[in-house]
Amino acid sequence: MIVRLNNTTTSAIAREIDELHVERGEAAQGRVLTLVIITDGPHLETALETINSASREHPCRVIAMVTDAEGHTTAEPGPEESAPARQIDPDDECISYKATEHGGEHTLDAEIRFGSDAGAGEVVVLKPVTALLDHSDALVIPLLVPDAPLVVWWPGNPPQDPSKDPIGAMATSRITDVMGSDDRQAAFASLLEHSGAEDVDLSWTRTTIWRALLASMVDQPPHLPITSARVTGQSHYLPLELLASWLALKLHVPVSVERDPEARAITGVYFERSDGTMSMERHKTDQARINQPGQASQAISMPLRTAVDCMSEELGRLDPDEVYQDVIRQGWPMVDHNSQDQP
Repeated sequence: MIVRLNNTTTSAIAREIDELHVERGEAAQGRVLTLVIITDGPHLETALETINSASREHPCRVIAMVTDAEGHTTAEPGPEESAPARQIDPDDECISYKATEHGGEHTLDAEIRFGSDAGAGEVVVLKPVTALLDHSDALVIPLLVPDAPLVVWWPGNPPQDPSKDPIGAMATSRITDVMGSDDRQAAFASLLEHSGAEDVDLSWTRTTIWRALLASMVDQPPHLPITSARVTGQSHYLPLELLASWLALKLHVPVSVERDPEARAITGVYFERSDGTMSMERHKTDQARINQPGQASQAISMPLRTAVDCMSEELGRLDPDEVYQDVIRQGWPMVDHNSQDQP
C-alpha cells in the first residue's frame, strides 16, 4: 500500500504513520533501526528494492531522501492508493516553507509505503524542494524510530565528507558505495581523506567471502611462510584494490595487482611459498577452486555478492569496522594502485 501526501509537513507524515499502524494493528516498536537513504530519483526504486529485501532480516523504518525532486510532478494515487493529498496545516509544527514562497508549487511531497511495498517495516519517501535539503536533518528527526540506531546509506554519489553531511553527522553508521558513483576514483580519494570510524564502503563488504576463505586457506598446514602475493580481477574495481591492500597489511609481503578489463569482479589470489604457488581462482562461474601444492584441487561455491547481501551484512553489524579503517589508512599505501586502472 502506498499513501501519498502532497505539499505536506513532517508532523503530518508522522501522524499518518501512526494512524496507519493503528489501522493495520501494527506497532513500530519492533523496528531495530532507522535507515536513511540519500539518492536521486532515477536510482530510488533500485535502492528501495535492495532495502526491502535486506530489511526482512533487519526490520527497520526506511526514510528515502530524494535529492532532485524539485520540478518533478508527483503522480496521482491509483485506485488502490486512495488517500487524498494533504495540504499544509498552518497550526502544524513543521519543517517546510509556505507554498506561496515557491509560487504555489509543492515544497515537500511524501509517500508512505506499507506491506508488500515496504519489506519488513515501513518506507517514507521524502521529496523536498532543493532549498529544504540544507535542512535535511530537521526533515528526518521527527520520523526517526525512538532509541534506535540511525544508519545512512548513499547508494550513488557520496558527499565529500559523509561525517559533515547534515544527516550523516547524526548517524551511528554511514554506508557509501563508490561503485555506484559517477566518478569512482575521485569519490574514493575523497573518502580516503575524510573516512571516520563510523564509515564503511560496500566495496569492502563485497570482499567478505574472499577474506574469510583466504584466511582459512592460509591457516592450513604446512604453514610455510608466504613470500609474495598477487591479486587478479576486473579493472576499475575497488573491491580488488581493497582486497590487495588487506593482504599487504596482514601478510607484510609484496602484493601486486593484475587488472583485466574482460574480467568480472575478482578472479584470483595467488600466494608464493617455498613449495610452490597456493591459489584460489574464480572464473565466469559462481564456483571457486582452491589449489595447494601437492594436493588435489578443491571446488567451492562462491557466488558474486549482491547489493542485498552486502546491505544485510552491514545492517547486522553497526559497530565500527576497525579492520576496514586499518586497511584504508595503513594497507592502501602498501600497494601500487595504478592511477589509470583503479578503482
